[in-house]
Amino acid sequence: MIRIVFYISMLILTVVLPGACAPGERDYSRWRNLPSEGWMYADTVSLVPVDTALVGNDSVVTGGGLNVALRHSNDYPFSNLWLELTYIDANGGAVRDTVNVRLADVYGRWLGIGFGAEYQQEVLVSRVNIDITKPVRLRHIMRVDTLRGIDQVGVSVIR
Repeated sequence: MIRIVFYISMLILTVVLPGACAPGERDYSRWRNLPSEGWMYADTVSLVPVDTALVGNDSVVTGGGLNVALRHSNDYPFSNLWLELTYIDANGGAVRDTVNVRLADVYGRWLGIGFGAEYQQEVLVSRVNIDITKPVRLRHIMRVDTLRGIDQVGVSVIR
C-alpha cells in the first residue's frame, strides 16, 4: 500500500513540476525604502524598473501593465494616497498622471494583503508603452508636508 502511494505521488510530481518551471511573463520591479521620519512632500522617488547592468534586457514594453505598490503600517492616518506618477513612454515623451491608491474601505479596514502592523497594496495604473530603462518618478500629493506610515513604495511593469 505504501509503495502504491509512493508511485502515485511520484507520478503527480513528474506531471506538475515541469509546468511550474515553465517560463512565464517577465516583469520588472523596483522598491525604495522611505525615511522613517516620513515622506516629505517635495521628495520625488525615482525608480528604474529594469536593472540596466544586466545584458539582454528589454528596453521598451508595449502594452504592459504599470503597477504602483505601497507597503504601509497601521500608523498611516488616511484611507487613500494620492500620487503623481511620471514615466517615459516608448516614443520618448514624458507622461504624467495622478493616481488615487485606496488603502482602506469606508469602515477603516485595510484593503491590502498582510497582517499585524504591515500591509501591501498594489494597483494597476494603466496599460502602457513604457521605456523601462528610464526612471519612473513618484511623488505624494497629499495635503500634508510629511507623510508618515508609508514604509516602502515601488513600481512594477508586467509584460
